[in-house]
Amino acid sequence: QVQLVESGGGLVQAGGSLRLSCAASGRTFSMYAMGWFRQAPGKEREFVAAISWSVGSTIYTYYADSVKGRFTISSDNAKNTVYLQMNSLKPEDTAVYYCAGRDKIYYIYGYYDARDYGYWGQGTQVTVSS
Repeated sequence: QVQLVESGGGLVQAGGSLRLSCAASGRTFSMYAMGWFRQAPGKEREFVAAISWSVGSTIYTYYADSVKGRFTISSDNAKNTVYLQMNSLKPEDTAVYYCAGRDKIYYIYGYYDARDYGYWGQGTQVTVSS
């Protein structure tokens, strides 16, 4: 089992920055990918960013079009932590942000699909004021 705990959410003005952290514990060596998803009130959960590691240790990153160029996902494997650096925040970025993990090497639905992630954190609120 893997446990994921997010932190770093909060209230920020439009144009500001936040860095979210996702600390993993347990069988972290079994993880092939980590992702960030978000859910705004009244909306479905949506993909934000993902990072995956190949057998050869190549790192791949993926972003939703809405955050590309503003958000950066990264990892510190020594700390079993994944980060989401969010810059140039907009009010429409307001949501609960969830960290997710995959322990399957091959995707069935895709890196952007929540169904391909088996582990989830409790979420952290990000509020961007205009």
